[in-house]
Amino acid sequence: MIRVATAADMHALGKRIGAQCVAGDLILLNGPLGAGKTVLVQGIGDALGIGDVTSPTFVISRIHKAPLPLIHVDAYRLLEGGKAALYLDDLDLDSPREGAVTVIEWGGAESARLSEERLEIVIDRTEEIREVTITPVGRRWQGLKL
Repeated sequence: MIRVATAADMHALGKRIGAQCVAGDLILLNGPLGAGKTVLVQGIGDALGIGDVTSPTFVISRIHKAPLPLIHVDAYRLLEGGKAALYLDDLDLDSPREGAVTVIEWGGAESARLSEERLEIVIDRTEEIREVTITPVGRRWQGLKL
């Protein structure tokens, strides 16, 4: 577990993660509203040379072009209907995901099925200081250094 005190610290954590990303990576982010998920993604984007990452809450998915593109998905609204897996399929993430880093906010079991190799991140904001739990799934992320 990593304790994160400020938005700047959350951004820096994202940068450290983003610096280790390669094409095909899948990162699932979970935590309550206002936990800092988008700030973390902004740090990942910054590490990839992308400076304009904003929450895709209303458009659900954004592809940020760069030498290593970032696909940023916010699945929050997909969860409302109880058919998130079907809606994720409609986004057709499989093809573009191979050449990009994909980060899914509110990425639960429906998102986990996209890859056996992923990084699962949970942000707890029960206190002023966020507690971030990072779980590597599969061999790809076993050497993660933070």
